[in-house]
Amino acid sequence: MKKSLVIAAAVAATFASASYAQSSVTLYGVVDAGFTYTTNIGGKADYAMTSGNVQASRWGLRGVEDLGGGLKAIFTLESGFDVMNGRQNGSLFNRQSYVGLSQAQYGTVTFGRQFDSVVDYVGPLTAVGTWGGTYMAHVLDNDNGNATFSLNNAVKYTSGNLSGFQFGGAYAFSNQAGGFANNRAYSAGMSYNYGGLRLGAAYLQAQGLDRGNAGGAIVGAPLVGAINDTYRQRTWGAGASYAYGPMVGGVVFTQSRLSASNNAARFNNIEANVRYNLTPALAIGGMYTYTNALGNAIDSGTGSRSAHWNQFGLQADYALSKRTDVYLEGVGVWGAGQNAVGLTEVGYTSDGGISSSKNQGIVSTGIRHRF
Repeated sequence: MKKSLVIAAAVAATFASASYAQSSVTLYGVVDAGFTYTTNIGGKADYAMTSGNVQASRWGLRGVEDLGGGLKAIFTLESGFDVMNGRQNGSLFNRQSYVGLSQAQYGTVTFGRQFDSVVDYVGPLTAVGTWGGTYMAHVLDNDNGNATFSLNNAVKYTSGNLSGFQFGGAYAFSNQAGGFANNRAYSAGMSYNYGGLRLGAAYLQAQGLDRGNAGGAIVGAPLVGAINDTYRQRTWGAGASYAYGPMVGGVVFTQSRLSASNNAARFNNIEANVRYNLTPALAIGGMYTYTNALGNAIDSGTGSRSAHWNQFGLQADYALSKRTDVYLEGVGVWGAGQNAVGLTEVGYTSDGGISSSKNQGIVSTGIRHRF
């Protein structure tokens, strides 16, 4: 009898251990902090300790449970924060918070706060979405390449890898009774990888952004309110990159359109970027972006207005280990047209960080640690 109980207990312990081994929760994150010099803020230079110069500082929890037959339950909870004061950037899990199911052959379905398809499929071809970081975002991050906002109330599908081809899309609900289109969004995209070649394209549309629905798909998007009574924002983009030995280069085009009852604005962005590993530890990179903005019937019926910007960025990055690196980068923006940097031609209201002239330069250096 005692022998039988011992055997039963051993079997139960074995199955419990196996079940435990099939589930995991990982703590991960990025801590990025340094010093930044910025010109032309209120007509003066700014010297500041800053957080998230290359990558937004963040921490998160990622979990996987094996359900058998190749099916897995997954979740991600991710929060951005400011290293300099320890504060969260908004809500607790302001970057991502989702749960879903994943199967290698059929793809992944997730529910919650998530990134849109432009971030997923076009972002990885840009400097800001890979090595360049925050300051190399296109003017005002008008195409969300820097993931300035996420989609709330979203259902998202990502396919499996089909011989290098992958596609996906998301629909973010307004969650408002009687207002199905009051602040909703949807996006779709695709990518293809073959050897060193990588291609990507995506589309994002948000509607009803002027309806005052704070519980809807997008809250605090950078261009919402850029023109009076904005009700629709559409962004699309496509690009390619190619890796050859220690070098990788890419080109990207994106366009963002805002529409309202009597106003409209359009941003076009063309970017070229390249990064080269001089040694296994030292890499240098450069990027150039040309952006133009066209506004129609802006500023109380003043008619069409336009502006354009030339943006250059350089970066040197040295890896102290696999997880820790130090960097030095500089970014310059030169504008032309009607108040090109202040963006009054599209009614943009700055928070004090936008240049007080048509030009602005930033030099930043710091340390980044991944865990």
